[in-house]
Amino acid sequence: MKILGIGSRIAHPQYGKGVITNVSSTAYWVTFIENGLETIALNDTFEIIEAAENEVDTISFSEVETTLRNLLKKWSDVSEIVPIGDKWKGGKLILEPGQAGLASKEIPIDTFFHKIVMVRDRLRVMEQKVNSSNLEEIEKIELQQYITRIYGSLTSFNILFKSPTNHFVGEKSK
Repeated sequence: MKILGIGSRIAHPQYGKGVITNVSSTAYWVTFIENGLETIALNDTFEIIEAAENEVDTISFSEVETTLRNLLKKWSDVSEIVPIGDKWKGGKLILEPGQAGLASKEIPIDTFFHKIVMVRDRLRVMEQKVNSSNLEEIEKIELQQYITRIYGSLTSFNILFKSPTNHFVGEKSK
């Protein structure tokens, strides 16, 4: 299948005449005279009125970046940047000893939060390594359950995260 280039003119049975304004690995973006902008699959049925040379790479930089980010996340222990909740920025964690006469300890909450995120990320890497290991399935399941319980023990720290998508999630109650 030959990919048409930007500027190609087509006639689509449903949308009418239009001009291809962008191309991805799966679709054309076409501006139709009567129907405005539509995306149609590369293998969609239409008449080619005038073909322009395909001078574009059908894989966008965004698609490459997303794929690379997903690969790095899956196979390395590189941490993503996880934002702390706005109300905690610049705050401090104060540890007061239960024993009289001992000094309290102050830790920047951003430092503490960074350590929590590192624990979470390392648990995720461990989870992936368990899944891709040569262990018996029953052993994988047992280790997965153990990791899930660890996540559950860490849910108290979810209040520090800006986005709920970064939260620790333990076992769901039945």
